[in-house]
Amino acid sequence: MKKSQVIKQILDAGVVAVIRAESKKQGIKIIDAVIKGGIKAIEITMTVPGAIDIIKELSERYNAEEALIGAGTVLDPETARACMLAGADFIVSPNLNVDTLKICNRYAVAVVPGIMTVKEAIEALEYGVDIIKVFPGNAFGPSIISSFNGPLPQANLMPTGGVSLSNVEDWIKAGAVAVGTGGELTKGAKTGDYEAVKEMAAKFVAKVNSARGL
Repeated sequence: MKKSQVIKQILDAGVVAVIRAESKKQGIKIIDAVIKGGIKAIEITMTVPGAIDIIKELSERYNAEEALIGAGTVLDPETARACMLAGADFIVSPNLNVDTLKICNRYAVAVVPGIMTVKEAIEALEYGVDIIKVFPGNAFGPSIISSFNGPLPQANLMPTGGVSLSNVEDWIKAGAVAVGTGGELTKGAKTGDYEAVKEMAAKFVAKVNSARGL
């Protein structure tokens, strides 16, 4: 799938599921439940054991129309390239690493870097970033989105960290083009309740759609 299509699909979805798990087996079960719940953009963090293997397996199982399989917590270009070769549709970083942006641009793969300042947001825009991750969101709260969008109305901002079912509508109404969420979304997996994960995913999708007036 082309980079432009991946970006559009993330923006249309409105929710990126951030997957952290204790094992490859648990990670795959969480992801399957999240997709069944209606979230079609999946970020598999590099902190998950066997993360690159999971990306490879799931990118072969799901086509891009069914679900986007991305890589998260990518700290450097070497990891980004390994994830691309495994089939990652997009790359997400907690920070702004210029070399990671360059390698993603080189291979026309969507990249979502993390920023905390206007200076970093402008630098991301200068490197052609289409979606900018505001991280950690819980250090700011939803009002940071409108604050960033004041001087930078052209920036597509996606908060991650601190996005919950109780405040996700506030983030969207503040101007976020999408949100990244993990902890509350996947907590059912800790007790093996993957049906709860599926139900929570459906609730997040419904809240985002409601905030968008859909």
